Amino acid sequence: MMSSYLILNANIVNEGKITTADLLIKNGKIAKIASDLSDEKADKLINAYGKYLLPGCIDDQVHFREPGLTHKAEIYTESKAAVAGGITSFMEMPNTVPNTVTQELLEAKYQRAYDVSLANYSFYMGATNDNLEEVLKTDPSKVCGVKAFMGSSTGNMLVDNEKTLEGLFSKVKMLIAVHCEDEATVRGNTEKFVEEYGEDIPITAHPKIRSEEACYKSSSMAVRLAKKHGTRLHILHISTAKETELFDNSIPLEEKKITAEACVHHLWFTDKDYEEKGTLIKWNPAVKTESDREEIFNAVLDDRIDVIATDHAPHTLDEKDNKYLKAPSGGPLVQHSLVSMLEHYHSGKISLEKIVEKMAHSPAKLFQVEGRGFVREGYFADLVLVDLDSPWTVSKENILAKCGWSPFEGQTFKSKVLRTFVSGNQVYNDGEFDETEKGMRLSFNRS
Repeated sequence: MMSSYLILNANIVNEGKITTADLLIKNGKIAKIASDLSDEKADKLINAYGKYLLPGCIDDQVHFREPGLTHKAEIYTESKAAVAGGITSFMEMPNTVPNTVTQELLEAKYQRAYDVSLANYSFYMGATNDNLEEVLKTDPSKVCGVKAFMGSSTGNMLVDNEKTLEGLFSKVKMLIAVHCEDEATVRGNTEKFVEEYGEDIPITAHPKIRSEEACYKSSSMAVRLAKKHGTRLHILHISTAKETELFDNSIPLEEKKITAEACVHHLWFTDKDYEEKGTLIKWNPAVKTESDREEIFNAVLDDRIDVIATDHAPHTLDEKDNKYLKAPSGGPLVQHSLVSMLEHYHSGKISLEKIVEKMAHSPAKLFQVEGRGFVREGYFADLVLVDLDSPWTVSKENILAKCGWSPFEGQTFKSKVLRTFVSGNQVYNDGEFDETEKGMRLSFNRS
């Protein structure tokens, strides 16, 4: 039997308010929320006085590298890092090896996660130039979405032929998530820098190669196609101020057909950080200027951008320790995404309520996740207890991602994740893990 928990005196951050209350967890779900539940019986009692209880974060974009790239990461190791960081559910990308482009390969990932994932999980079906019929077999009630790489990718996953995209956008009725960078523009820019520098292209050229033009050209094409066909489009990791102009904040999220995501690294780093961090902050799309970062932040605050995620994409340090052209793009972020956003709260840039909205409520609404993303009676107990005044410093000794490094190494965060509950199981408790119960497959209120 799963343990029951009574959490007393918590500052519950939920649906635009902060309320001090008690919360009872039974049979994996939130059984009661009230001002005084001290007479309730539970197996375990937690006094949360002075602490903040949030709905667990739902990360709509991670790369956990399994199968085929498990020297970098595994579903087990990265889900462990995720729950330690307050992420209770993840949605994982199809550019593994082999690419997740058939229903059989997709289901194999679900089976692996069922066996090992400490967080709740869903996996995207991958689109290619020639698997539309396979994509159309995807069950929208059991799969988070379809992923199309409209920019450099792995193997046969680059989909930038407009005729192919027309077929995809016109026939797929479920959510299509896209990576938008115009491949021809990126290649042309790369050739110019190779002519000038040969193999010694400086890392500072990354945002010039993967430029604003490359991002906007692809994003605007995706928006145009989605409007033409009425597609449910979700554009991932917005990296430029110009792209934020493509999105609407005049209607409720539930009514939007076109939505957007910002990632924590595009809200934290700028091109000024390449000198210190080098290839450790090489991502696709690239971290760009300070003005880009600030406008992305503004778009998060004013609801042009709907969710905050990570694009967690680990590589080994040996792989990263290469010249620009050979160093892969991506880095580990799930363990530090929530605390990095709480750092912005401490600096006065964003409220706790807005962080919870963008990292829990909005992903749940946007993907129509069933029974998660809110602190509500009857919902699954996906919860995170945080201390906003417990400073700690990121170091190799406390990094849980399999790759063993973080772009946040040396950073002191003011806030700390104390406990994480996944479907009612206290999977994380101040550095200790309970792995007796695994996460659950996400389901979606759509057909």
